[in-house]
Amino acid sequence: MLVIGLVLLAGSAIAGVAQPHLARSADTPGKTITVSGHGTVTTVPDRASFDFTVESRAQTAAAAIARTGDAATAVVQAVENAGVPAADLQTNQVSLMPQTSTDGTTVIGYTASETITAETSIAKAGALVDAAVDAGADGVSGPSLSRSDADALYKDALRNAVGDAKDKATALAASAGLGLGPVQSIVEGSAPTPLPFATSKADATVPIEPGTQTVEASVTVTYSAG
Repeated sequence: MLVIGLVLLAGSAIAGVAQPHLARSADTPGKTITVSGHGTVTTVPDRASFDFTVESRAQTAAAAIARTGDAATAVVQAVENAGVPAADLQTNQVSLMPQTSTDGTTVIGYTASETITAETSIAKAGALVDAAVDAGADGVSGPSLSRSDADALYKDALRNAVGDAKDKATALAASAGLGLGPVQSIVEGSAPTPLPFATSKADATVPIEPGTQTVEASVTVTYSAG
């Protein structure tokens, strides 16, 4: 029995020598530097969109809707004649509301409205508003300004954000006495966000001032360091 025990003990010792990696701990992660970068691109909007609303009142719901439909059709035709293609026109909202007596007990009529969204170039924006109002639009909301090449501008802002992140990481590495290594990861931080700034004049019957916009982007970048 003593001999057998010594043999088993020796076998265990040999197995431990044959597989030394089982006793090692996981490698210690390398040093990294993680920074956020912010990039912007300033541009002048070249597109404008407006909401045009028509409203009608009648004693019956059907009559109110019919009158509003006729008024909306007139506005659409006027907007198209002003140079807006059908692809840039959209019915945004249709509503019908009962009108009651002062004491709220009796329905005395109905109010119907329809809102149409139209998009055009900045150069045609003033004429578009004139045409819609002349055709019977009761309400005008806008403009909402944008760029036709917004996606390309956002990519430029992203490149600027990556450059900003590298500048920050380089400064941090130098301050810590480290060398900046390759990029380990990049995470996009935000969607395109146009922000209005100063204005510039545009010639139109209804003045539309496009001004400038800043497209923003942000990223989070991790670099190796050593």
